[in-house]
Amino acid sequence: MSALLRRTAALGLCALNLVSTPCSAGQTEETARQPNVLFIAVDDLNHWVGHLGRNPQTKTPNIDRLAASGVAFTRAYCNAPACSPSRASVLSGLRPSTMGVYGNDQDWRRAISEDKLLNTHFSKAGYRVYGAGKIYHGANEPGGPWDDYFAGQPGTGPLVMHPSAKDEGVGRIKFYPLANSDEEMPDYHSVSYAIERLEEKSDKPFFIAVGLLKPHLPFSVPKKWFDLFPLDSIELPPHREDDLDDVPPPGGAMAKPGQDHAAIVESGRWKEAVQAYLASIAFCDAQIGRLLDALDKSEYRDNTIVVLWSDNGFSLGEKSLWSKFALWEEPTRIVHVWRVPGVTQPGGVCERTVDLLSMYPTLCSLTGIPAPAHLEGYDLSQLLINPSAEWKHPAITTHGPNNHAIRTEGWRYIRYANGDEELYDEISDPLEYTNLAKSEKHADRRAELQAMLPAENVPAVP
Repeated sequence: MSALLRRTAALGLCALNLVSTPCSAGQTEETARQPNVLFIAVDDLNHWVGHLGRNPQTKTPNIDRLAASGVAFTRAYCNAPACSPSRASVLSGLRPSTMGVYGNDQDWRRAISEDKLLNTHFSKAGYRVYGAGKIYHGANEPGGPWDDYFAGQPGTGPLVMHPSAKDEGVGRIKFYPLANSDEEMPDYHSVSYAIERLEEKSDKPFFIAVGLLKPHLPFSVPKKWFDLFPLDSIELPPHREDDLDDVPPPGGAMAKPGQDHAAIVESGRWKEAVQAYLASIAFCDAQIGRLLDALDKSEYRDNTIVVLWSDNGFSLGEKSLWSKFALWEEPTRIVHVWRVPGVTQPGGVCERTVDLLSMYPTLCSLTGIPAPAHLEGYDLSQLLINPSAEWKHPAITTHGPNNHAIRTEGWRYIRYANGDEELYDEISDPLEYTNLAKSEKHADRRAELQAMLPAENVPAVP
């Protein structure tokens, strides 16, 4: 551990110790002071949340109150714009290009030994380790050791399309209201399980990971959430018909404009899809609210680190893309919030570029657990203490072998495996309409960003 990491870890632990809760039954003073961790993962949530200001239609009061209570990162990006490589990267502390895990069709277990996993590390450090819902990619495949893992509620009935629904959606983009109640949704049960764990008493600290499925496709939640967004009030995302004209072929191949986007436009149901995504976000937000309320009512409120993150973003027509599988802003920008008692201050906003590779080393730093040597990310504790602190690291996103995006506070640079490039000035062109990669005026900037590309690009594991 570097001197800087030791210093920030000491600052964090010192502050946490000052505000720790009194010892409960069976706890020693030492274990009472070691912070708990509530680790909240959300599936396919882009930057359509209130505190990021990207989409004014969204309704996320609970995510926003968490952001207001700690530090919200305005330029946070996923390690990969796909579930499996993103989650495997977060939970191993390794880049996709180091693991060789690039897509959802790969078995990440072939690339990562269980001893490197985040839950393994916390379990070995003496934590009670619980999981619920989708943490790693794959149904009912929790990955690594857990004291207990809730993969689903047995005996629950099927999710049923509401009578008002026209059909399942348009092609691959499924969206429809449900006749079910919130209490019948899988995410509701995952949160209920986590709430039960928050009510337990023990002489050991906890690490509780909660993985929420929504707003992942299908955009289907109980109809009451659709009703919050009347169809005639829906505004479409920004879109230009010529947006892909200056994008090189590999980018266009990722967007597939002639497939999903063409089908959505032809159907005339673009607004319905946006409505359904907003409804799914609102449902997700309500479940996060239940979790935060339970924590705030528990004896662990003042000794629990809360970290919220989404595994990737999602595009709903920007650049004619209807997925997460690309390297532009919408599919890569994510929600990322930390609340660390005694370390973060309410209302903290950090504009530094960070990626999710920072989560593993930061959790080690804040809990005083030695970080394993294999970690590739940077501890961002200093940004939790001072959101305006200097930070020289870019955010790096990888989608497929040798395809990378480098994001700094002012620029996005994309380099594809065949050498094609994109370069965007994010200050003057936040919607990434104009590719500057061929401009001689920006040759030095392009070279500077190119030097930040990962040096290691291993072949994809089977």
